[in-house]
Amino acid sequence: MPIKKWRPVTPGRRGGSVMDFSDLTDKAPEKALLTYIKKSGGRNHKGEITSRRRGGGAKRMYRQIDFKRAKDGIPAKVAAIEYDPNRSCRIALLHYADGEKRYIIAPAGLTVGMTIESGAKVEPKVGNAMPLAGIPTGLTVHNVELHAGRGGVMGRSAGTEILLSAKDGIWAILILPSGEQRKVHLTCRATIGTVGNADHHLVTMGKAGRNRHKGRRPKVRGVAMNPIAHPMGGGEGRSSGGRHPCSPWGKLSKGGNTRNPRKTSSNFIVRRRKKKR
Repeated sequence: MPIKKWRPVTPGRRGGSVMDFSDLTDKAPEKALLTYIKKSGGRNHKGEITSRRRGGGAKRMYRQIDFKRAKDGIPAKVAAIEYDPNRSCRIALLHYADGEKRYIIAPAGLTVGMTIESGAKVEPKVGNAMPLAGIPTGLTVHNVELHAGRGGVMGRSAGTEILLSAKDGIWAILILPSGEQRKVHLTCRATIGTVGNADHHLVTMGKAGRNRHKGRRPKVRGVAMNPIAHPMGGGEGRSSGGRHPCSPWGKLSKGGNTRNPRKTSSNFIVRRRKKKR
């Protein structure tokens, strides 16, 4: 989908760009599938800030997405491709043959009027969901489960695709977008195809206000703070910090491993992702 650039009448318009939304077929969401979002401001249940620089932003409703795709044997017709303010990809509204309506992540190539289905013995075409055991090797998938029946957790953002490279016993070998190779049980479900709206990463904000609309507050450099607020703060004049970059609590920012070595799912990683130089 093409990127639209406005006439540069202001500095924000000059540097910014937007999607042209030409792929959308319906602007009004399905009211029965909407729920309210209570904003947390980056705070946990104790009221402590656990995710900094969060707050404000435009109001938005949450669209209930069917990540499990467990409605087997009932065909569904794609009624609309819609915008979702809570994610980078588009969503598709499905009308099932029994009258039920559900939202799913819209893969590239899915159009209004197409019929898709989920189950163990469905045809491996774009939009169909099935266990990894029934998907031919070499196809790209998205919305992949890590635990059978819990719903897809991998490959859900715009333009994401996961390659089913091999099958070994009860395991499927997947190559993730990061380059990591991971084992997933063959009973876990995945959806055929690549997530749509692949040009999302080409959009530039152009001005700080657009990030504020998304609920992202300004970021202050540590060297610009006082010594009591940050280890790199203070000094006479403009100092560079005098130490390796770190967090406000003294944890080094670069070079350290962030993954918990005791994490159980580490046993299923065949090859780690490539580190950026």
